[in-house]
Amino acid sequence: MATTSRIGEKRTAVDHLSFDARTAKRVAWESWEFTVVGPYQVRVTNASYGFKKDKHAYVVGVEDREGIVVPAECECPADVHRDPDCKHKVALASVGGPTVLNAAVIFENPAPATDDRPAVKTGTDLLAVDGGVLADAKLDDNEECKECAELSDLPCFDCYCDQREAR
Repeated sequence: MATTSRIGEKRTAVDHLSFDARTAKRVAWESWEFTVVGPYQVRVTNASYGFKKDKHAYVVGVEDREGIVVPAECECPADVHRDPDCKHKVALASVGGPTVLNAAVIFENPAPATDDRPAVKTGTDLLAVDGGVLADAKLDDNEECKECAELSDLPCFDCYCDQREAR
């Protein structure tokens, strides 16, 4: 019976990496998040650390090897100082897979800002001024709130709360 693959042929990104059983177990047990941060760059985050996960995020560079996109280098200490590939590269290749790897290859930097568009710095800049009164603006003692005037005998909620605080 004829086979279509040759012995030693590397078909996936995982096949191009060198790692041990311990690293494979850690990749399988831990939770991962992937963010493409630039051309040929993916931030790999170990989400198993919960709210401390940002301290366990490293950028992994990818490259094309024989037509397959493969994690090439990681900024983590394990990859810098040891021979086998780190868990971040293995996670990117096995959990993130070709979808994330290929997204890093085709990533384009966003277009630079042009003078035609107004510079928007905050969410407040996007909001239209409606002439309303800010919620934390205080009225003078002689002024009556518009909402209280509509309610006749009863104060509005904000004025009621202000009266309670004054007592």
